[in-house]
Amino acid sequence: MQICEHLPRLAACAPKLALVRSVSHPNSNHTPMIYYTLTGRPTEQPSMDNDVRAPLRTDFPHTGAVVARFKGANEAVPGFVAIPEVAVRSSLSGEFKRARLLLRGGGSGFLGARHDPLAVDGEPGTREAVPALALPGDVSLERFETRRQILSLLDSRGSTDASAADYHAVRQRAFWLTGAANGTQSRAFSLEGETVACRDRYGRNRFGQALLLARRLTEAGVPFVGVHFNEMTVCDGWDTHQKNFDALKDELLPILDQGLSALIEDLDQRGRLGETLIVCMGEFGRTPKINSNAGRDHWGDCSTTLLAGGGIRGGQIYGESDRIGSFPKSDGVDPVDIQATLYHALALDPASVMHDHLNRPFPLSEGRVLHRLF
Repeated sequence: MQICEHLPRLAACAPKLALVRSVSHPNSNHTPMIYYTLTGRPTEQPSMDNDVRAPLRTDFPHTGAVVARFKGANEAVPGFVAIPEVAVRSSLSGEFKRARLLLRGGGSGFLGARHDPLAVDGEPGTREAVPALALPGDVSLERFETRRQILSLLDSRGSTDASAADYHAVRQRAFWLTGAANGTQSRAFSLEGETVACRDRYGRNRFGQALLLARRLTEAGVPFVGVHFNEMTVCDGWDTHQKNFDALKDELLPILDQGLSALIEDLDQRGRLGETLIVCMGEFGRTPKINSNAGRDHWGDCSTTLLAGGGIRGGQIYGESDRIGSFPKSDGVDPVDIQATLYHALALDPASVMHDHLNRPFPLSEGRVLHRLF
């Protein structure tokens, strides 16, 4: 297994990880492939890139929302946490330039609001990690509790339909997460108690601290945590249309190498790697051809996904690309196969049925499980 010289720490983790080098789908547009990769279903307009429509309740659910729905969670913690938001574009053109827009594919869709991700929009490891959970300055815990009791009286005379039930469930969980139930804000969203050496090992950057927070959240009982690594300084995240080699060598790969290897090693040392699945992937790969700006453009036809833990047999490569990484040479894999394999690792049958807002049945995933990985 040969791994790039800019990923030395991940190379040392090779016995614990598997690489799927033949992920392929014939679409190279950001937003349709984000939706497809996260939900396992195509959008209505697969050729429409930079689709800035907000998530809809008729959308198919994000994989994390499905896990939250069918794996369940302690009512005091969310079933799905996103660090920060999932599926966000931050450097679009025209009137949307530099805007942060939550895209379709990042929510729970027709599974309902109670399975939407809780977004950690603040700085991981600080008291402001989840701004939405902080009480306003003029609202004490006592006043908050009084208001909650009054609201409960009003709710007892309210609607009992599904959307109202989702709303009440989300609000009750928010009540617990603010700490109003016990006088202290949930420690699951802090990094208190972690040593300086541990935080340094993950990397003193947003991505590294987000991975450390993800480990803590899973220990607190959160079934699914999505960490979104996009906003950097050299390029628009991994969208390396220019300065590809500078961005990878000097910024993207060192941050990924430090943070992801720390997570794998940390879980392994704690005896939790076998029960925690790590999946590292994007919506597509990059062109084998270098463009005139020393960049690489969108390429859906071939990419690599990394998996570790959760019963995955480490030290293996699944699939092969051609010599220049343009197309699969053997064992082609669709992104929906990664989704089905993820469900299988978490003891969910991809053929299990979920129902949409019109009560129509759909399998959790239309992909095939890559059994050889286990």
